[in-house]
Amino acid sequence: MISVDEALFSGPVAELEAVLAAREARVARRQDALSRLAPPMVSITPVMPGPVKDCAASRRLQRAALDALERLCQCRDWSFELLWSQVGAAGPEALYAVDAPVDELKRALVDLETVDPLGRLWDLDVTDPKLGALSRRGLGLPVRRCIVCDQPAHACARSRAHSLPELLGAIEDILHAAP
Repeated sequence: MISVDEALFSGPVAELEAVLAAREARVARRQDALSRLAPPMVSITPVMPGPVKDCAASRRLQRAALDALERLCQCRDWSFELLWSQVGAAGPEALYAVDAPVDELKRALVDLETVDPLGRLWDLDVTDPKLGALSRRGLGLPVRRCIVCDQPAHACARSRAHSLPELLGAIEDILHAAP
């Protein structure tokens, strides 16, 4: 049996309705921002499987993702604005407007998700006012890999190839290995 650090993953259980409502609200906020602003939007959420979305692990991951995005924008001389950020039962969420070429932005974020020690645990989505959501596949980029077995993540998620303790154990290992 896999043992995980309860202190990292304890928190309120997010009911499915709350998670779905949070997702719909996130999409509505992004659409509202896209209708008013010209630059692409970056939506940031941590990858947090299971019923607890707001916990010490998800908050640490979100803070690291926000810091990484801001450092990236500063290094590339892209202007950015935090439009919205919150932590609720469905976990941490943030929305940024980033004034950058949309393809270049998506590629840079995929690189962050790949290279940063915590990047595999971030969901950094890019939406363009004209093109809509950009996908890895649409840009010819590699698919996201599973944190447990390194197979395509969507296939493992769809087949439920790994137990929740396995997934949380992998997240804990990544968190402990990161500086």
